[in-house]
Amino acid sequence: MVTIGHLLEHPGVILKEEFMEPLGISQSRLAREIGVSFVRINEIVRRKRGFTPDTAIRVAKYFGNTPQFWLHWQSNYDLQKTLSAHKKEYRRIPSLDHAVGQ
Repeated sequence: MVTIGHLLEHPGVILKEEFMEPLGISQSRLAREIGVSFVRINEIVRRKRGFTPDTAIRVAKYFGNTPQFWLHWQSNYDLQKTLSAHKKEYRRIPSLDHAVGQ
């Protein structure tokens, strides 16, 4: 059974609050130094866009962590958001054990 717990924070919030702000790095500086547009970083920070593998690689290289860190946050955020949006529909789907009469 899939459970729907507390919605995780968008990875853009993590980027801003845990990495950029403590180090005094602006959105424009980060964008320039990792070779992406300001709009891309701004939309990620504002939760309007998610991390792509390309963005995850660039941000991970810059901050010294891994692309998997960012993609894990994004994947879990997307999963929880989808589960929350469709929870009634998903609850109506029978499990295979139930569907075959076991």
